[in-house]
Amino acid sequence: MKIKFLIAGLLGMSATTAFAQKYELTYAKEQFDKYVTLNKVKGGEAEADKSLVISKEKLDKAANNSKTAQLPQTYALKAAIYATYVMRTPDSLKSIPLFNTADSALKKAKELDVAGENKALISEAVMNLSQYQLNNGIKAYQAKNYNRAYKAFDRFRQLAPQDTTAIYYTAVAARLDNNTPAALDAYKQLLPLTFSEKPKVYMELSNIYLAQKDMDNALKMAAEGVAKYPGNADLRKREIEISLQTGKSQELVGKIQEAITNDPKNKTLYYYSGLTYTSFANSVNDDIIKIKKTAKDPAEWATLQAKKDDYSAKAAEQYKKALDIDPEYFEANYGMGLSLLNPAIDLYNAANQLPPSKQKEYNTSIAKATTQFEAAKPYLVKATELNTKSVEALTNLKNYYLGTKNTTEATATQKKIEALQNK
Repeated sequence: MKIKFLIAGLLGMSATTAFAQKYELTYAKEQFDKYVTLNKVKGGEAEADKSLVISKEKLDKAANNSKTAQLPQTYALKAAIYATYVMRTPDSLKSIPLFNTADSALKKAKELDVAGENKALISEAVMNLSQYQLNNGIKAYQAKNYNRAYKAFDRFRQLAPQDTTAIYYTAVAARLDNNTPAALDAYKQLLPLTFSEKPKVYMELSNIYLAQKDMDNALKMAAEGVAKYPGNADLRKREIEISLQTGKSQELVGKIQEAITNDPKNKTLYYYSGLTYTSFANSVNDDIIKIKKTAKDPAEWATLQAKKDDYSAKAAEQYKKALDIDPEYFEANYGMGLSLLNPAIDLYNAANQLPPSKQKEYNTSIAKATTQFEAAKPYLVKATELNTKSVEALTNLKNYYLGTKNTTEATATQKKIEALQNK
């Protein structure tokens, strides 16, 4: 009987000791929970602070006790408490060791908490440590210290790998820090995620590849962006520009026409269709300039002139469709005016190159040019009204006045151009 009593007594002492050891951890958790609750209540800050201090004291004891030091809850609570202190410590020299302690405990807590019993504590730690790095990154970014900003944002990203803000800020800072591999990696991480600024991501990826002269990937990013966001004008313009540079313009025409079929009321699509034909016309014009210097037979470049005129006419047709949808569309008015103006200038220049013996032919050409100039005028004027600060639109209008020999208006328009250029 005495032996049994002794054993029972020892078991009782053992249970009491284990309870005492666990008590420190339990009480630390209770006080931290109390802090979290009171800290959200107006006027409860003082009591909340007391609970936080007690929580840390008890946690430190539990963390230094061999019986409780390795428990998942100990690491999770340590991460949460120290992360809280990180946010409450404005002195960066003092906050760094607190951050490192919290970060180390957080990693261990995630490793050990297989059952997810300490999910709330882990989330609390992640939130505070992430906010700390976000704040550091913003301060460094504002100071234009992009390397430090990148490191802070990247640490934020590592803490919250699915946080799109963390990934995006990391990409932006890396790009400004000229860390191209890191920027590409971060931007690409955003592609499969839900993110409101996804069109910007595609554009930035295209920009990075363009800077590297990787035209194929630059076009690929722009094209993927257009496929997902067909209404985005910047991506559409980028796809057109690169397609033209890389000799894939015919493929582009097909893509735009397909998009128009699916969305026939989209004025932007008609504008970009017109812009594509305008680019074709400009390309042919470059060929005409080269051939005129070397070709003896005028018929050779006359064929190209007809081709250029045809492209200009097709461009005008597309711009007109855009204007039928929105008569106040600046870009379409600008494009329409230019598409009608260029053939007029060509007719005018060709007429002035005729010898005096061909006066009748000269008169006919000038009459045609004048008719063409007048067709362009409403759109040229409208473009300058819609965007009074567009030097390009004013230049086109000045060329109209020069072509119709209205020197007074041409001079007045030139003054407007110079005023804008001198600002």
